[in-house]
Amino acid sequence: MKQPFQLDELVRAYTELPIEGNIRSLPEDFIVDEELSFAPTGDGEHIFLQIKKTGKNTEDIARLLARHADVNRKSVSYAGLKDRNAVTSQFFSVHLPGKQAPDWQPLADSSFDLVSVTRHQKKLRRGALSRNHFSLRIREFRGDREVAEQRLQKIKQQGVPNYFTAQRFGHNANNLLYADQMLRKGKRVNDRFKRNIYYSAARSWLFNLVVAERIRQQKWDKAIAGDSMMLSGSRSCFNVEQVDEEIMNRVSELDINPTAPLCGRGEGMVTAEAAEIEADILSPWQGWIKGLEKARMDAARRAMRVSVSDLSWQWDGDDQLELVFSLPPGSYATAVLRELGRFTEPKASAV
Repeated sequence: MKQPFQLDELVRAYTELPIEGNIRSLPEDFIVDEELSFAPTGDGEHIFLQIKKTGKNTEDIARLLARHADVNRKSVSYAGLKDRNAVTSQFFSVHLPGKQAPDWQPLADSSFDLVSVTRHQKKLRRGALSRNHFSLRIREFRGDREVAEQRLQKIKQQGVPNYFTAQRFGHNANNLLYADQMLRKGKRVNDRFKRNIYYSAARSWLFNLVVAERIRQQKWDKAIAGDSMMLSGSRSCFNVEQVDEEIMNRVSELDINPTAPLCGRGEGMVTAEAAEIEADILSPWQGWIKGLEKARMDAARRAMRVSVSDLSWQWDGDDQLELVFSLPPGSYATAVLRELGRFTEPKASAV
């Protein structure tokens, strides 16, 4: 049976190019470094560890730290999930009130490198990053270099759709199948971590559907009547009743972006034409939306477009392309790549 959730069928913003290649051939072909949105104070009950990991996902490390510190898993926090099939540097916090911190060095091995340790008065919360820095290598590049560079320049100037990509949905998008069983069929999932993963996958899929429709209508990078606009570098939103020249200029300058919904409890935050588009696209998914509301997921907005900061590239030999850029937390490097071409990656690279 065909998998009903076909991520690659989501429409692209720019004309698809005849460009192909391989990504993640080696873990070091996909490097991610987190940048915190604050500086730890150096004292407090929470141990902050910066860890460089290879071949392990974020939850693997969180459980490892909890066991080593002899604390409940809930005492370990992180800012965001990172891929297994990559070299990633990310931060964790371990709550140790009134306890001496263990020696973390025995954990070090070929997949785990302790970069730094400090303290802070509060735990590390999800999304508490200013950005993620990426260094990607495409191997066996096939296509016209000049055309690729023109597209990269366009991406640098205009951004890309802020799609959730395959990492969000698990192997073969199975997280969406599990979400459907929970939301429409009432299946119970006792594991809280898995349950939240499935809810997030469902919200992400609905968001993607709205973005795809706005792209079809050539309105993903434009403001329309009733839009909820988000300030770049912020989660602050405001509603636009009528689109005037000032709003158009701010959108063109990447200062503000239209948003799409992360469905849940609460007001839709859009009106007029924007609300009509969302209602039309989401009408077949009311079972999911009611399930998310019942699960007490709060409605939120996410920018439809993401700026690709500090984008640069260089060619290495005849068939390798290296890309370096930064994205805000929650945005995906693979959303950038899909606007450049079609790239193959190992099957086992899901989070």
